[in-house]
Amino acid sequence: MNRSRRTTLSTSTAALTLALSVLLLAEPAYAAEQTGNDKGASTDQGGGGDENGIYAAARVQYSGAVAKGGSSGNVTFSDVNWTPPPCWYAPYLGAEDFKEKMSKDIATAKNSPGGLTGTPGAAIGEVERHYEDEYGWTDTPGYKNYNVENNGKGMFWAGVENPNEPDPLKRSSCTDLPFWVDNGEAPPPQYEEAITPEMLAALAYQHMQLPDTEVTLAPKATTKVNLPTWAWLDEAVFDEVQATAAINVPGFNIQATTTAKPVSLKLEPGTEDAETYPASGVCTINADGSIGEPFAKGRSDETPPCGLKYLRSSGDGTFKLRATITWEIAWTGTGGAGGDLPNGTFGNSQDVTVQEIQAVNR
Repeated sequence: MNRSRRTTLSTSTAALTLALSVLLLAEPAYAAEQTGNDKGASTDQGGGGDENGIYAAARVQYSGAVAKGGSSGNVTFSDVNWTPPPCWYAPYLGAEDFKEKMSKDIATAKNSPGGLTGTPGAAIGEVERHYEDEYGWTDTPGYKNYNVENNGKGMFWAGVENPNEPDPLKRSSCTDLPFWVDNGEAPPPQYEEAITPEMLAALAYQHMQLPDTEVTLAPKATTKVNLPTWAWLDEAVFDEVQATAAINVPGFNIQATTTAKPVSLKLEPGTEDAETYPASGVCTINADGSIGEPFAKGRSDETPPCGLKYLRSSGDGTFKLRATITWEIAWTGTGGAGGDLPNGTFGNSQDVTVQEIQAVNR
């Protein structure tokens, strides 16, 4: 049975929100909980089972080049107005498992010390009736006996928080009551936050681990004032990176793979007393996938295609040369979906010592 109208929490009733939090948010089997992994391995983001072995299916599985520890990886989004989804709705539990969990949570709330009285207690009663009776929240259709007659033919969907969303209000904004979706059918269109391949692509992008590549310099680490310093990155250590996010449950399987392709390198010398080659400091990628050219003997009088020249000594210290790689991001997903995402950047700094050549006059 698919609902045709949206069942939401009343924003004007604080007690109602409190009641639902007692049932669903105090022990959120469906809330995302990031686990770490090594590059190339697979990890899950989502709830696990409870002590009764009820499986919480609302999870995102990550694989490929995924950041360990669930942080937002090494990538910085070039478009400051673009953000991954703060929360979403995803398959949670089948009808029988959902009834078992909800019935247990409701009983626990009712039997807690002091119980729930007044408006919060009445609100929990309304939640209970929503899933037990034909009528639902206000004039919205509910589910008779938790829709168990359709067990195996679909799942209840529930809100999932993105643990990497820093704004707690945005992270917890998917507050609709769990709703039923038949296998093979899309969620009702009013649930705009229902998980899609494009949303999975954004999550894969957020968790992508980009390589921490150090630029090769000639001369190495220590150079001279007014001496052109060559910089390059080899194709062998500078390649495409992929990360995949997927949800796979009976009757619902979607995935998206995000691919990051390196396109340019920007050099920032760490001092204004320097010049870059080219003048913009941005070195584009070569046809073979490398950036810049390795220095070779006999080329000391040439201008490097990618590099820099320091105009003063670093004294007793060093200059912080920052090398930032720009990555073009594209994605493909279930059903032939795909497109582009904002470029990503990742940079790191390395110490460069600049010495001044001393001339002796006789």
